[in-house]
Amino acid sequence: MPKHAMLELAITLPPRGSGAVMRVLHRELRAAILDGRLKPGLRLPSTRILADSWGVSRNTVMGAYDLLLSEGYLFARHGAGTYVAETLPLRTERASIIDETETEPDARLNALWRSPPPYLGKPWVSSMASSHAIFRLGVPDTASFPFHIWRRLLARSLRALAKVPAAYVEAQGRPLLREAIANHVSFARAVACRPEDVVVTAGTQQAFDLLARILVTAGRSTVALEDPGYPPLRAAFVAAGAKLAPVPVDAEGLVVERLPADTRVICVTPSHQFPLGVAMSMRRRAELLEFARVNGAVVIEDDYDGEFRFGATPRDALQTLDRSGSVFYVGTFSKSLFPGIRLGFVVAPPWARRALITAKQCADWHSPVMEQDALAAFISEGHLARHVRKMRKLYSERRELMMSSLQTHFSPWLESIPSSGGMHLTALVRESIDIETIVRSARQRNMDVRSLRSFWDDGNGQAGLVMGYGSSGPEALTEGLLQLRRLFPASAPARVVWGSSRLVAESR
Repeated sequence: MPKHAMLELAITLPPRGSGAVMRVLHRELRAAILDGRLKPGLRLPSTRILADSWGVSRNTVMGAYDLLLSEGYLFARHGAGTYVAETLPLRTERASIIDETETEPDARLNALWRSPPPYLGKPWVSSMASSHAIFRLGVPDTASFPFHIWRRLLARSLRALAKVPAAYVEAQGRPLLREAIANHVSFARAVACRPEDVVVTAGTQQAFDLLARILVTAGRSTVALEDPGYPPLRAAFVAAGAKLAPVPVDAEGLVVERLPADTRVICVTPSHQFPLGVAMSMRRRAELLEFARVNGAVVIEDDYDGEFRFGATPRDALQTLDRSGSVFYVGTFSKSLFPGIRLGFVVAPPWARRALITAKQCADWHSPVMEQDALAAFISEGHLARHVRKMRKLYSERRELMMSSLQTHFSPWLESIPSSGGMHLTALVRESIDIETIVRSARQRNMDVRSLRSFWDDGNGQAGLVMGYGSSGPEALTEGLLQLRRLFPASAPARVVWGSSRLVAESR
């Protein structure tokens, strides 16, 4: 066979830099071996020749060759080159289907996972490619985070671990971090707890998963969720086999009188309801805690951005008001610091603490040690409190910008919901406009706006827009509002007075 016969293979590779070239090359070469286009014993061209022929890097070809060698499809002779294996590995049948993206549900899977509900498998993180998209939801301003301090604390933690290497540590969390968290929530949210009440988790999502494990009996437990609400929370309880009971939300928060009598778990975001942004009234908080006490139910209080309150005096957390040991208080550092930290916590009632720690140990044993130690120092040295104060001011200014723009330039079509905290705003649709088309068009223009309907249990609730302002500065938000305004009908208020001259000109 001619030396370069293999170069006649019809292989279409993705563009260089896509991150998929080596994977596709490996798959195509393996397929050619399996279907006989590359015969057993055939000597393959050198990696340099193939790289030149296909216009890819030599490292890419070497990577594909190495994978095929490790899988048994190729073998190498020292000084003589690389050859197709004389005898193919026994796993050829599996290899031939490994790259298929869609297969029929397999009966070996749990019945739920054969055909999971759409929101169970739908990624919450935006699928938009650009990390600079405007209006990103739930993402803080990481550009303002003091990474130089964080790097110093991580380095200190690493040096300490080098002296006394930690093997496996407490599933509940590092003692210094639990003490720092207890002090922080006591100061910032008036949550009364001791370090032993705190269980450190890998963010709020793991907290929800662990709580679902210890509180839900599959097929029997009724779990009440706010509607609209947070889809990943819903997913955690669906995965645990709970019977879900969507409960409406109004201007005072969760409508307690609509809770089913057999509810055993109630999930709420009382400080800043997600996604509507309303705060639960004190009357409703008292009613909710009384319902839990009388009915033997528990409350999961998700205080995901409770540090960021603007102007209004924050209402007491449910955990602070609880007198019957009914409330699990869930917090996260993804909003106050940055999402990649993947650290959160649960303040658990004493009766549930051991079960929660055991569930954590079953899940991943414990959270990363170095990050826990660095975070403990970040909190105890006052860096977190200073950072929150700084970001509270910045977010307040951005919120005012967004509220003013929505009221002035979008009022014929949208009505913003009053909100005194957090990093996002929600606006309800006033008129009969195709808001879903506007959302799709906005996302094509690098605006990560969300349709409010995507947060309703049945997807058919009140229409509206949900827009974050945490990760974008004033200039980017103004530019985004300009672009978004162009997607609405041409008619606008007769006179506009807010914002930059560009926005005024665009709105006439």
